[in-house]
Amino acid sequence: MALGKYSRVDGRKSSNYCSTVTLVGFVALCLVAVWMMTSSSVVPVENVNVDEKKNDATGVKQQVPESTESNTKFEDNAGDLTEDAKKGDTSDNVSQDDNSSTQDQSNIPEKPNDNAEENIGEKKPEESTEDASSGADNGEPKKEGEDSVTEDQNSDSNTKKTDGDEANSESQDSKGGLDQQKSDSDVSENKSDDGSSERKDEDASDSQQTQDPSGLDQTSGDKKVDEQTKDQLSNDVFPSGAQSEILNETNTQNGAFSTQATESKNEKAQQLESKEVAYTWKVCNTTAGPDYIPCLDNLEAIRHLRSTKHYEHRERHCPEPPPTCLVPLPEGYKRPIEWPASREKIWYSNVPHTKLAEVKGHQNWVKVSGEFLTFPGGGTQFKNGALHYIDFLQESVPDIAWGKHSRVILDVGCGVASFGGSLFERDVLTMSLAPKDEHEAQVQFALERGIPAISAVMGTLRLPYPGAVFDAVHCARCRVPWHIEGGKLLLELNRVLRPGGFFLWSATPVYQKLDEDVGIWKAMSELTKKMCWELVSINKDAVNKVGAAMYRKPSTNDCYEQRSENEPPMNVPLKACMHKVQTSASERGMQWPEQWPARLNKVPYWLSSSQVGVYGKPAPEDFTADYEHWKRVVSKSYLNGLGINWSNVRNVMDMRAVYGGFAAALREMKVWVMNVVTIDSPDTLPIIYERGLFGMYHDWCESFSTYPRSYDLLHADHLFSRIKKKCNMLALVAEVDRILRPEGKLIVRDNVEIINELENMFKSMRWQVRLTYSKENEGLLCVEKSMWRPTEAEMILYAIA
Repeated sequence: MALGKYSRVDGRKSSNYCSTVTLVGFVALCLVAVWMMTSSSVVPVENVNVDEKKNDATGVKQQVPESTESNTKFEDNAGDLTEDAKKGDTSDNVSQDDNSSTQDQSNIPEKPNDNAEENIGEKKPEESTEDASSGADNGEPKKEGEDSVTEDQNSDSNTKKTDGDEANSESQDSKGGLDQQKSDSDVSENKSDDGSSERKDEDASDSQQTQDPSGLDQTSGDKKVDEQTKDQLSNDVFPSGAQSEILNETNTQNGAFSTQATESKNEKAQQLESKEVAYTWKVCNTTAGPDYIPCLDNLEAIRHLRSTKHYEHRERHCPEPPPTCLVPLPEGYKRPIEWPASREKIWYSNVPHTKLAEVKGHQNWVKVSGEFLTFPGGGTQFKNGALHYIDFLQESVPDIAWGKHSRVILDVGCGVASFGGSLFERDVLTMSLAPKDEHEAQVQFALERGIPAISAVMGTLRLPYPGAVFDAVHCARCRVPWHIEGGKLLLELNRVLRPGGFFLWSATPVYQKLDEDVGIWKAMSELTKKMCWELVSINKDAVNKVGAAMYRKPSTNDCYEQRSENEPPMNVPLKACMHKVQTSASERGMQWPEQWPARLNKVPYWLSSSQVGVYGKPAPEDFTADYEHWKRVVSKSYLNGLGINWSNVRNVMDMRAVYGGFAAALREMKVWVMNVVTIDSPDTLPIIYERGLFGMYHDWCESFSTYPRSYDLLHADHLFSRIKKKCNMLALVAEVDRILRPEGKLIVRDNVEIINELENMFKSMRWQVRLTYSKENEGLLCVEKSMWRPTEAEMILYAIA
């Protein structure tokens, strides 16, 4: 009995004890639940700040649902993508999200949060949130790679940050939470062809969106790139050396990344590596000052010339090594007046020279009018205007057919290039040429007006053009002694003149009877007869009171072969020699190109399928593919996708032209393009002329023969990587700064290593980095030159008088 009583007492005690344990357990579970709810809401609070800071590319904050229990905002990242991007990358996005979720769940306990899940649908950002916070909650330090994943993946998706954005990125990287859902979405954005997303700090968005390191305004006018801009750029066709395509905007530099952490570490390493190099710039201290042309102002080399009777002092004498300083701006420099108004007037402060106005004002070259320099359109031979003179020439020789038969001409001794500027109205492209001589700044005036011109002289060196490419050559009192030394200089014109082309000579020997003029005319008559040039017309203009003689180069060798004397001799290099006309019907020069504009897109007849083109295809296919490629790039990207105000663009240079496809794609624009074929590239310059375009040969290890501030836009397709292998790339960057106008644009397509290096250089010069894109190892960079000049000067001793 006793035992039974004790047994009953023990049972009651056990029951009470179990109740107590149950109660304690229940309270403990409640505490754990509270702890779990508290811990699951800690990091999403961080998400509120981060999500609120994230704007799309247009600066509009994304609207997201709010969790009722945790008061946490979750961003619907799909809203950042365009509809096309959503449709095109659905499978990729799902795959990436699934992988991320699997990785996260393998390391964390399951934390139910039904309300949050209902708000975010399938993306479940709380899982990645807990994954990010678990290390901190357990006292474990965060890994450096994990800390930077979200910010790196969010960094502009494809557009690199300015210095301000990088600072913002670093500050956000230091925060404790890792929002895996945001990272997942950004991965899908990186995979999208059309989508783009940019996260900016809301508290600092005003300063970061409107200022780059130079303090330039990025949001005003044409300097703001919005969501539509990025969508257009994402459809850009991107050549990788040849014709491969890129459609994505991405900072990926090693192809498809294996993990987000790896990609983040690579990006961080590249950013740190690019920051290691510091560039220090100085302003060039030279006698020429703001008008410094290194290869023409090498005064030390000129002083050591043995003779100057052949104008050797006006030829190129390039310094070694080339300068790396920056040319100063004229005091009071202003943005150039836009074309076509610039043809008639320019800012005096931009080219503050009055000598030509004093010497040639009565011939209507240029006049000073308040703060402007004005150009009445006259010249020594056409005081009453160039248009009347142009019509006079065609009336004398109707076969000239301006803008149809004659499309590309060379104007030797161009003055201020009013002749070439007026020929634009006849759809004629003129290469205007004059030396940097006592006629102060004549070529500089031409370029400031928006007229093609090059500073060069006919002396002892060949002109930098192919043979048989100009439809006509013009000389109006150009002061070139054509008849001396066996006609060496006139024979150089014969070399560059197309068979059947015209030489238009308007000079006093044609119509005046002074002894000197009569002697020159006699010498010219004998010389042109030996050259087999046909004198087709001599006429006198009743309005301008001047005469002009028009010669035609033969289109066969019949006359050459019937000469009684071999004078001038045939095919002797670099002397007073003749160049035979090609006799085979398949050789270049035997046929005149089709009338303009049909010749622009026509494959030259002398390109055969047996020839291998620059990109490895048969030459005719290569030509066509190049043109189609650049049409896509220009229409889809350059005209609308870079935020460039093309009304401010007139003078354009393609620094490494191939077939002239880039220039041809700009056909409808009111621009002209100087196509440069580098001396170590395949000689495609004759093809460019055959299309009715023009250009010249050049070695970019040397300075270009033009005045500072000559061009509004420069385009360099895989040029800098080639230059880096052979000479000083820093000097080429300084040269780009020299020839580009302030607020002018540079577009570079090259490998990612070069793009990163150039971006660093241009930032150090206070240029505005407008856009950078890359895929795998190919990159695109668009920058805008600023007005900034260094305060410290570098004296260039060889350029000091």
